[in-house]
Amino acid sequence: PISRSKAPIPPISRSKVRGRGGAASVTGMDEPTLLRVALPVLLIGIALFFALKPGLGDLDRAARLTPAVFGLTVVPAVGFYDGLIGPGAGAFYMMGFVTLAGYGILKATAHTKLLNFASNIGGLAAFALTGNPLWALGLMMGAGQMAGAWLGARLAMRIGARVIKPLLVVTSSALALRLLWQML
Repeated sequence: PISRSKAPIPPISRSKVRGRGGAASVTGMDEPTLLRVALPVLLIGIALFFALKPGLGDLDRAARLTPAVFGLTVVPAVGFYDGLIGPGAGAFYMMGFVTLAGYGILKATAHTKLLNFASNIGGLAAFALTGNPLWALGLMMGAGQMAGAWLGARLAMRIGARVIKPLLVVTSSALALRLLWQML
């Protein structure tokens, strides 16, 4: 059984939109070299954590941060990163929800999806204000994301952590390898 969160989701979502929107407004800046090099290492570390950590399942554990502190620190930090650089934000949210908020894998996945959606809205708003969105491409990508989210949600609700953990490990590792390949 998955318990409902008593955390107020709308303030967390607003925090995420602000973080992403703030980062999207400075995307003309060069990507920091340190983050470009550290990102594959962090993603591999996240993949190893989810692959090797015993006891990670769908049951919630004790939270290390209150929902308010999580929403005011982790959420805007990852949101800013997501708007500035982007790849791996979902993995960072998963890590935060599982290790700091004490969420089980399925609940962490659901909240990660919500915050990624809020991030996309914040980025869209920031780029729409500057007149730079690629509307046709964005709508096609949005339709693909909606179809994948629908299928993934149905699968996750049926199977839970047994499917989510391996997918998180594979996607984090694949993204890390892609980023390493791009640096060559």
